[in-house]
Amino acid sequence: MGLEANCTCRMADGSAEVRALLESRELILRGGIRRTIPIAAIADLRAEGGALSFRVGGEAIVLELGENVAARWAKKIATPPPSLAHKLGLGAAAKVWVIGAVDDPALIAALGGNRADGPADAALALAVVGDSGALDRALAAYEAARISGPVWIVHGKGPRASIGDGAVRAYMRAAGFKDNKVSAVSDALSATRYARAKAVG
Repeated sequence: MGLEANCTCRMADGSAEVRALLESRELILRGGIRRTIPIAAIADLRAEGGALSFRVGGEAIVLELGENVAARWAKKIATPPPSLAHKLGLGAAAKVWVIGAVDDPALIAALGGNRADGPADAALALAVVGDSGALDRALAAYEAARISGPVWIVHGKGPRASIGDGAVRAYMRAAGFKDNKVSAVSDALSATRYARAKAVG
């Protein structure tokens, strides 16, 4: 989730009331001034006297956010978003066993050198599924591997997905799993992390 605030926006050609939305990769202005500003394009960032000021190209922009909000927004803009590998919990101490073919560039980059040689070396699993049959096979492979850690199910997103978030969640919950984290992978894919639900009683 991003940050949102109503504020006055000042630019060289005037000022207006706007609704500002700070997302991980964009700053969006709606209202009297409408802009979508890539975070990577922001330069000369400062938070002073309750104002967040910066430049985009040769244009100076000031958002009158208030002292605490301006400081918080400046910190978020200046802090790079976490990598996909970080969001998936992958690293030298947390190798992943991959089930299914991976052809998404963002996911390939995130997996990098974080793949386990086999289930015995894995702290968690990641399964890429394109339909219900692939989900059946992925869960069977995960169960057979006896990996103690969770499994990420990577699936398509949006109305065109062959199997989307709702169908995956219903299937996994019926199989005794509980979802505990969601991460965007790319424009086409999303991932949900599942772990065995703890028995009650």
